[in-house]
Amino acid sequence: MMATINGKDIRKLIVACDAGMGSSVMLASTLRKQLGKNGVTVEHSPVNSIPADADLVVCHSGLAARARSVAPDKPIVPFQIFLGDPAVTKVVKAIQQGTDLNV
Repeated sequence: MMATINGKDIRKLIVACDAGMGSSVMLASTLRKQLGKNGVTVEHSPVNSIPADADLVVCHSGLAARARSVAPDKPIVPFQIFLGDPAVTKVVKAIQQGTDLNV
């Protein structure tokens, strides 16, 4: 299912992970630096407890199905690699430029 969310509407972004792996913590930290001036809160969360107030969830593609089952009403952006993935770059650009993001 394709949905669209505008970057301006993203106030809370969750980096969901499996077991608190260091790589997702690094990604959350990187996103926090990139998006801080856009007023976006970036939090790191286990995939099984995605917060109800999340506007957007990014997670490794291997966790996307579980993230969708835990938070079926949230837009989920799956990615392949933790740093420099094009899917994550698109999220950052959409937030910084206030453009639409297809998820």
